[in-house]
This record gives sequence, C-alpha cells and structure tokens, in this order.
Amino acid sequence: MDSELAKEIKEAVLEVLNNSDMDSTTEFQVRKSASDLIGIDLNEPSRKKFVRNIVQTYLEERQAKADADDNNNTNNNNNNEEEEEAEPEEESEDDDNNNNNNNNNNNKTKGAQEFDDEGDLIICRLSDKRRVTLTEFRGKSLVSIREYYKRDGKELPSSKGISLTPEQWANFSKNVPAIEKAIKKLEGRMN
Repeated sequence: MDSELAKEIKEAVLEVLNNSDMDSTTEFQVRKSASDLIGIDLNEPSRKKFVRNIVQTYLEERQAKADADDNNNTNNNNNNEEEEEAEPEEESEDDDNNNNNNNNNNNKTKGAQEFDDEGDLIICRLSDKRRVTLTEFRGKSLVSIREYYKRDGKELPSSKGISLTPEQWANFSKNVPAIEKAIKKLEGRMN
C-alpha cells in the first residue's frame, strides 16, 4: 500500500472515529463508513489489518488521555486535601475493586491484544493448535473456536471448529455453569 493511500485511509478512519459513539460503534462499522467516505474497499485483508491498527492506536491514545485526565484530577484532589489539611480518608473496599477493574480494563487496551495473520483478534490459545478468535465474516462478528495448521510459515484456520454469532455465544456463556455441573457429575460417575 503506497503512502498516499495509507494517509487517505488513516484520515478517513480517524474522521469516522472522531464522529462516532465509541460505546456502540464496531470496527466493522468504522471500516464500512470509512470505505464509503473514500470510495475504496477496506475489506481486503491488508487494508482491514491497517484499519484495525489505526482503530487500536486511536483507542489506546484515548485511554491514555483518559488515564492522564484521571491522574490530573486525582492529583488536584490530593493537592486540595493537603491545602485544607484534612485527614486522609481510607479507601473503601469498593474503591479497591473499582481500581482493580480499571487496571484490568487498561491492560486489555494497552498492547495486550494479539492478532493473527488475517487480522483477527486472538482471544486465547487453548493449545498449540487451537484458539479462540473474534473474527468478521460477511459483515458479522463471530467467536471462532478453531484448530489451526501451519503452511508457508503462516498459521491458517482449518475446517475443524465452530463459529458462533454473538447471540449463540451469549446463550453458550449463560449455560457454562450447567455444563460444568454436568461435567462434575459425569466425572463423579466415572471415578
């Protein structure tokens, strides 16, 4: 991809991101809107990966700015408390939990994510050959639990596996406790 095209794509993606509701917008929607804006198909794998990197960088920068703002607010509050010579308050258990949740959320957006050769997000590796990925197929997000094989130095998905829509994944997730209970019951019978 030449630098002029890369620049045009980046500007379009950033424009879409800056005008989007980040709580509900998906990467697919951003890519589609940017594609419509500049009249170029951004679903081609190398362009898709390029857009994903722009979105990821945008989100990381936004999170870093939010963290910096939080730190500034905390420092300002601390300075005000020192000026008033108030007794320091003890942090409640809820504050500790909120801090831990914020730290966990930051880790997810600060480079901890891994993508495969197709630009799909790797959620976790179940073994050397099996993994869970978040992928898009024909404009739909899918959770894919699949076996992979190597060819020409690339890890490629095999036909062995399953892809679930978000609704199917939600139904599966909701039933995980029942599945675990059934496994324990079955293991009890086998022992």
